[in-house]
Amino acid sequence: MSRFEGKNVLITGASAGIGQAATARFIAEGATVFGLGRSSEGLKETEAMVEDPTRFASHQVDMLEDASIVEAVRAAAEHLDGRFDVVCNIAGVTLNTPIDAFDPARARDIVQVNFVGPLSLISAAVPHMPANAGASIINICSSSATQAVPTLAAYAGSKAALVTASFTLAIELAPKRIRVVPISPSGVQTKMMWEIWEQVKDYEGDWFSRLIHPWGQEESGQAADLAGFIAFAASKEAVYWNGAELRVDGAARASF
Repeated sequence: MSRFEGKNVLITGASAGIGQAATARFIAEGATVFGLGRSSEGLKETEAMVEDPTRFASHQVDMLEDASIVEAVRAAAEHLDGRFDVVCNIAGVTLNTPIDAFDPARARDIVQVNFVGPLSLISAAVPHMPANAGASIINICSSSATQAVPTLAAYAGSKAALVTASFTLAIELAPKRIRVVPISPSGVQTKMMWEIWEQVKDYEGDWFSRLIHPWGQEESGQAADLAGFIAFAASKEAVYWNGAELRVDGAARASF
């Protein structure tokens, strides 16, 4: 399959997890990918795992710093001849913020990485996205945007904000025919997901089992599964999918 032959893709979070898997998927389908990530070692791992390393370039970015984001987009545009056909906001941070020990500084960092940073990246990237040519923006959100996840209020709020911002951007960018698609996964087996589980597993009640689909935690989705949805959302096959959230949770919500 080569749905992205000749296409340029900009991906955040490319040094691990879903971002790493999406990078591999786009390259396997013919794209040239510029990956942004916090970890230089992780970016090297991504380069080593993709099908054709000549179609992958990377740049370290600190999503806490808007100036770093703008510089990363500039570097990407320079490398990709000034054109992004697909922009994927996948980078994120999950930290608990229990309300009885609320840390405003931590909450602001979460919102910056998960919401303000992606908007800064989109703002810098849109001038490089061709109008009327099937360009798309894929924002990875979270099922926590629309369900209770105790102790993760700042994280849930930041992801809810990205979902609703995606709706607005879909209309704002409609004159350019640039689609915006929010995807909300749950229970995907990544290092970050296991870290979340360790933070919240002892919370009173059965809230967090609801993030996991009925087959159980050990059979939850893999990053590569999400990469397949991301690639479809960005492809011409999804031309009528715009401004509507897709929840990918293996029936976790349906089970309660």
